[in-house]
Amino acid sequence: MCDARPIGVFDSGVGGLSVLRALRAKMPNEHFLYIADQSHVPYGLRRLNEVRALAEGITRYLLAQHAKAVVVACNTASAAALHSLRETFPDTPFVGMEPAVKPAAEHTRTRVVGVLATPATFQGALYASVVERFAQGTRLLEATCPGLVQEIEAGRLNGERARAILAEALQPMLARGMDTVVLGCTHYPFVIPLIQEIVGKDVRVIDPAPAIARQTARVLAARGIGNAADRTGSVRFYTTATQPETTAEIMARLLGEEVRVERLRWQEARLENA
Repeated sequence: MCDARPIGVFDSGVGGLSVLRALRAKMPNEHFLYIADQSHVPYGLRRLNEVRALAEGITRYLLAQHAKAVVVACNTASAAALHSLRETFPDTPFVGMEPAVKPAAEHTRTRVVGVLATPATFQGALYASVVERFAQGTRLLEATCPGLVQEIEAGRLNGERARAILAEALQPMLARGMDTVVLGCTHYPFVIPLIQEIVGKDVRVIDPAPAIARQTARVLAARGIGNAADRTGSVRFYTTATQPETTAEIMARLLGEEVRVERLRWQEARLENA
């Protein structure tokens, strides 16, 4: 089993790097293509049909680069587009984000769970399905944290604005007995230290990224398309922002390594190299 084709990973911005980080830790031999569609960030405020069209355009670009699988490292895009992507590209394996309501419901002691996600994620059928299947008997407290994605995109992970947004969301949840927090946006794992500071050490914070990495490894193994070569994998980073140098600086800060970012641009519904 030695398929050296890359795995495509995309998000509206840098949030999906939390998933990429887990993927690389789980599968260090694999090669990755990461696309940050920053000209449209955040997806969470956009209409679902618009997000669906963007996800399809990004997927077409990734497949043109010979991606063997696609990880939709965005809760909003997963909610809006995962089903249609699988229908449109039936030969391509997709792995998407699902709010980690199931493990939260299994481990909560107080039966009160907080969920932080974008409006589009909460409105999607995927979230409703997860709640219906796994959250019976559990009280879910939801917050959209407006402005938090933009703070993380700017690299302000511990700023006063991010702290205020999270405190406004989390403190009322704590007052109602919450003992578990679900991160329903891939940007949010980058502010886990700040979340933990607000909620305290007795509240469990669930980052879904490691579970997504495990599922991706299972999908590759089942299809026999993993890369078992005894060498270190690679990553190529792309952004649709007009200043890839700025994106590279923020990505380097989030990942703790030097990053080179190439620019893509949208031509109507198609992505192409700038």
